Parts: sequence; C-alpha cells; structure tokens
Amino acid sequence: MNIALIGYGKMGKIIETVALSRGHQIVLKIDLENINAFTKENLSVADVAIEFTGPHTALENVLKCISFHTPVVCGSTGWLEKIEEVEQLCSSENGSFIYASNFSVGVNIFFEINKRLAQLMEGQTQYDTSIKEIHHTQKKDAPSGTAISLAEQVISNNSSKRTWVNQKPNLANELFIESERTDPYPGLHEVKYSSEIDDIIITHNAHNRNGFALGAVLAAEYIKDKKGIFTMKDVLGFGD
Repeated sequence: MNIALIGYGKMGKIIETVALSRGHQIVLKIDLENINAFTKENLSVADVAIEFTGPHTALENVLKCISFHTPVVCGSTGWLEKIEEVEQLCSSENGSFIYASNFSVGVNIFFEINKRLAQLMEGQTQYDTSIKEIHHTQKKDAPSGTAISLAEQVISNNSSKRTWVNQKPNLANELFIESERTDPYPGLHEVKYSSEIDDIIITHNAHNRNGFALGAVLAAEYIKDKKGIFTMKDVLGFGD
C-alpha cells in the first residue's frame, strides 16, 4: 500500500517506521517546509493519507484529501467542532474517512471498558467520577482528545454527569478532567470513581507512541478499498 503522510513530526516518523515494517511504502511526506507539495497530482500516487498535524491545520488537510478523492485517516485532535463539515464533504464526494481521538488498540479496548463501567456505576450515588490525563509539554490541546472521548462516554452512560470541565467543578453534575503536562510522557488516562469507602480506578498508560502509530496504519489498511465514514470500532471489529 502506498501511504502519504500529512505531518512529518514525531508521530509521522513513527508511523513511517511502522508502515515500512508492515511492507508499505511512503510515497509522500508533507510538512511545513514543503506544504506547496500538497497537491492533487502528488497525492494521486497514494492509496491512503494519514494526517497527524495539529488542531489548526487538520480540518483543511482532511478536506483537501477528501476533495482529492484520497482516503484519509486523521489523528489530529482539538478541531472536532468542525467535523460535521468533513462528514458532509465525505458523503457528497463518496469519500473515505476515519477519525479517532486515539488510534491505540489498547486505548480503544479501554474505551469499551470505560463505557461498561459507567453503566455499572449508574445509580451508585456514593461515588464521584473524575478523569486525569498526563501528556508531554508539546501537546497543543488540553484536555486531550482521548480524555474528552472518555468523558463523553461517561456522560452518555451515566446520568450523574451532564457535562465535563477542565477546572475544579462547581456543580455535582460536572465531570472534572484534570490535565497535566510534563516531559517525557507519551500519555496516561485515568478514570476514577471515588467514595468515602473505596476507589475504583481504570488506567491506560502508554509506554511510547508506537501503539498510536500501529493503530493508524491498521486504520489505513482497513479503509484503503472502502467508501464511507468509519471508526476504530470498525477497524477492530467491535460491535455496538
């Protein structure tokens, strides 16, 4: 499979290593230094594009890929208020698109555990829920996209919380996401249910970024010959 990398920072380089190890070719690398090379002609040699840039450039990059009729896997976070624009273009252009706040296989298993735990804790009013995330200082958004996904899952599956906040909550129905930035730290996410009697804590602690890169390549392999909008649940074969 021929892959275009849109964004060639730390994640882009790790994705390149993982993709090459799985027998794929990197046919285009787009970064700030060669943004003018991001053209339809250059992208046409790629079967799939993998986009890992940042919150301020992701939307434009993904829209370009879809308009150029190249399937695109996007791992940039912090721009989701605009995702409907991408989904509309993908539908109108009969394109192919996968977004995930976190492509790690382990994190996506963690998501499923989080949803089930939130369901089990419904009605257990003696527990208060909070989320903590730790990342490296170069991460541009806070809270992390993964932490937001975890919070939204809790809110959807447990009526004790109605919204999330990134500072100490003022109301009981606010879900506190604590964000910490320290180096070096690939990523930790913790969901905690705390009471006077005990704590229930589930944690995902990434040792490095290789898991994120592998998941992105798996997503690219999955979407290569498909049309539509997909998630990592589709890639990993998880049911609803």
